[in-house]
Amino acid sequence: MSVTTRAAVLRQGHGPFTIEELQVGPPRPDEVLVRMVAAGVCHTDLRPRELPAEEYAGPQVYGHEGAGVVEAVGADVASVAVGDHVVLSFTWCGTCPSCAAVRPSYCYNLRDYNMSGARMDGTTAFTDSDGQPVGSHFFGQSSFSEWSVVAANSVVKVDSGLDLTKLGPLGCGIQTGAGAVMNSLSVPKGASLVVTGAGALGLSAIMAADLVGATTIVAVDRHQSRLDLAAKYGASHTILSSGDPAALTEEILDVTAGGADFAFETTGHPGVVRAAYEGLTFVGTLGMAGVGNVDVSFGFRSMVSGRTIRGVLEGDSVPTEFIPHLAALNAQGAFPYDELITTFPLDQINEAEAASTAGDVIKPVLVF
Repeated sequence: MSVTTRAAVLRQGHGPFTIEELQVGPPRPDEVLVRMVAAGVCHTDLRPRELPAEEYAGPQVYGHEGAGVVEAVGADVASVAVGDHVVLSFTWCGTCPSCAAVRPSYCYNLRDYNMSGARMDGTTAFTDSDGQPVGSHFFGQSSFSEWSVVAANSVVKVDSGLDLTKLGPLGCGIQTGAGAVMNSLSVPKGASLVVTGAGALGLSAIMAADLVGATTIVAVDRHQSRLDLAAKYGASHTILSSGDPAALTEEILDVTAGGADFAFETTGHPGVVRAAYEGLTFVGTLGMAGVGNVDVSFGFRSMVSGRTIRGVLEGDSVPTEFIPHLAALNAQGAFPYDELITTFPLDQINEAEAASTAGDVIKPVLVF
């Protein structure tokens, strides 16, 4: 039986989200029907704005940081039951070498499973009032909808006593920032870390660095207000970027007394990437999570110095383990990422996007 839902649909890559009434089909054996309570708005949801018009895949429901309540489960689903409170994260194939090695964020089929706008057989869970398909299963969930059919391995059960309004961002942005520090880079106590970009991703990394006992935590951003937040949440030093990569490198080298042990890059800006890299010690490591639309280059001499560059997807997390861990830390007051959240009703999704793009809010969350 299908369910009627209100959802934010992006019909044109450069157009607004429109609130529409859609039909949601029943879950298949490996799927779950979820009634959303909240969904974070992340830069990844807005990436279609940056694509050429000819690459836009058509009408779709985005959203990949959902939190809600299970309303129905497919016949093969044993991990959750009706009534469970859940956070929704990315999905993966389960059979490739990365999945077999329990590194699902590096699934060989990650793009197809998370960004194709459909199930692997090409079908979608949503249809509009004209009976036409609307893209679904964005990151396995398409959570900008009151109800959605979700891939079972995107679903993470959480303590029903926790506030679901706060939990959605754990599905991607917050787990990526925290996981970069705790998992990808394994920043040890006493280490130095530079974080470029003090948005939700960077600030969650700074909170995590403070939590693991890093002693020199340097935040870099273009906005003083965000640097003030970084200082509040654990940064020992802040750098207001002038836009000059060479000057930024010198400032990093100065405040770290010769170079940082680690850097975490969230901006996707080539000049900032290079500055963070050049600001490392000769055996330092740069973790890159920011996504840009142009190439970045490094000089041969700096590349043979002993430094390491590695990409970071989803903070190298296993969501069923890491998301409950972060939720518990938050409940204890040790990881206060929820203080970054500003809530908006679903029908104000365009206002939420504008506020995020302008830097007026750190983490917009839609509430249903």
